Amino acid sequence: MEYRVKKLDELTTLEFCRIVQERIAVFVVEQNCPYQEVDAVDEWAWHTYLEDEDGTILAYTRIYEEADAIHFGRVLVNQKYRKDGLGRQIVQQTIETIEEKYPEMPILIGAQEYLRSFYESFGFEAVSDVYLEDDIPHIDMRKA
Repeated sequence: MEYRVKKLDELTTLEFCRIVQERIAVFVVEQNCPYQEVDAVDEWAWHTYLEDEDGTILAYTRIYEEADAIHFGRVLVNQKYRKDGLGRQIVQQTIETIEEKYPEMPILIGAQEYLRSFYESFGFEAVSDVYLEDDIPHIDMRKA
C-alpha cells in the first residue's frame, strides 16, 4: 500500500478516474446525496490517497487553502476496507502532509457530526453548532 500526494496535473487520467469513481460511490451513491461531486476545488487541491498494488483507491482526502486556513475534506475509505483502520491512517497522513506543506496554518474541516469524537482524537475542536449540509448533520472543527 502506498500513500500518494498529487496535484491534478500530476495525476494520470486513470488515477483521477479511480478517485472520482470512489468519491461518487461513497458521497453520491452510498450516502444518497446528489450534488456536484467534482468541482473547481479539484483543479488546485492536493489529492491524497492510499492505493494498493493494483491501483485500487483504499482511502482518499483532498487538501486546499482557503481564507487563511488549510482545509481537507472528501475523506473516504473504500467500503471493502472500512474495518482496517484506514480512516485513521489517511487522516493522520493528511495532517502530516498539511503540517509539512503549510506549517503554522490552522486546519479547518466540515466534519460529519457523527465523526466528531474521531476528529477530536486528532486534536480538532468544534467551532460551530451542528448544521445540515446536503441533509447530513455537519460541524465545523479546527486544529491550531
